[in-house]
Amino acid sequence: MHTLADLRAGTLAGSKRLDLSCGLTAFPDEIFNLSDSLEVLNLSDNQLSELPADLHRLKRLKILFCSNNLFTHLPEALGQCEQLFFVGFKACRITEVSPRSLPPRLRALVLTDNRLESLPDELGRFEHLQKLMLAGNRLRTLPPSLAACQRLELVRIASNEIRRLPDWLLQMPALAWLAFSGNPLNDIHTEEPIRQIPWSALTLHQVLGEGASGVIQQAEWQHDDGVTDEVAVKLYKGELTSDGSPLNEMAACIAAGQHPNLIPVLGQVFDHPQQARGLVMELISPRFITLARPPSLESCTRDVYGSTRLSLATVRRMAHGLADACGHLHRKGINHGDLYAHNVLWAEQGESLLGDFGAAAFYPDETTGQTLERIEVRAFGILLDELLTCCDGSDEETAVLRGLAARCIQPQVMKRPGFAEVLALLDR
Repeated sequence: MHTLADLRAGTLAGSKRLDLSCGLTAFPDEIFNLSDSLEVLNLSDNQLSELPADLHRLKRLKILFCSNNLFTHLPEALGQCEQLFFVGFKACRITEVSPRSLPPRLRALVLTDNRLESLPDELGRFEHLQKLMLAGNRLRTLPPSLAACQRLELVRIASNEIRRLPDWLLQMPALAWLAFSGNPLNDIHTEEPIRQIPWSALTLHQVLGEGASGVIQQAEWQHDDGVTDEVAVKLYKGELTSDGSPLNEMAACIAAGQHPNLIPVLGQVFDHPQQARGLVMELISPRFITLARPPSLESCTRDVYGSTRLSLATVRRMAHGLADACGHLHRKGINHGDLYAHNVLWAEQGESLLGDFGAAAFYPDETTGQTLERIEVRAFGILLDELLTCCDGSDEETAVLRGLAARCIQPQVMKRPGFAEVLALLDR
């Protein structure tokens, strides 16, 4: 994190990124001293309610974060920023988005946890739009003009007031990741029975990981007979995430049941002293590692892989396991919504575990579910194509898998195979 003193002293000259969180109530004019270099500006966690009308003087600005501020409208100054493509105003107080506030090269718009009741029809004019994050607002519908955004791949509309998923949304040719839980959609799932594990039987140890929805810790679970098991405990936070409510995530985890390629859920925590909600899960061996890193600001909707190389047998086994897990979920009426390599744990021989149900949602109805499955199949096809990029197999050896990936990502949604057909093709 940078300081206002450093900015004023000129020690940040030439910087491409600036992070200022110091109780700002007004935009510091000294930021314009970086107009020839600044590409990423992070003004989150301040007290700002306006941006200067001449913000476009930051002529290289590509990415702007202004989350956790006091904005009540998306500043119109953004619309004049020619290079700006990533706009993040999460957890402000925004009730209005003017068409004039949208920059011409817009690829990612993050307005999670605001007070929006509508969006402008002009949003459909932004042909480069790939990511639209609107969870935790008051939207009853989306502008039909968005159907023209043919590159839109990721949509987060959880925890709004939407009563029906628009038909045009479900037919978007590039859509692969959709989160919509917490809307009044009359979903068709039923409560699954699950073992109740008293908090007093758990002894928590080191933190294994922390995400937007909760904290995972290694723990000991002492059974009634005195036997102790090493487990992982996830305690959920109450706050809204970019994907939706953590409690919806927990419900989906429970409803998913058991599958060899899902992280096993052993029970639900009860009688927590602060009434926290949580799950007890199997402790995963450290030989499993995360397959990739989440998308970068530049890649927008694509995971970032390291130098990992995979054998053809490993790719085949991972593809089969993940397709089988997704087929299992969809048979239970669950859309995962975030089928990405960064949510996959894998081991060297191709064993894989799909995790992170933060974007999961239950089918609103069976007919919509068939379409949701084909949308998720596109996400699978993208993941398979990425695995093949890391694969040591020759073009001839990988030709069949590449053909399968192409079928999964084709733009006509209902012409994609379902997961049962994907599995049948992989079995051949």
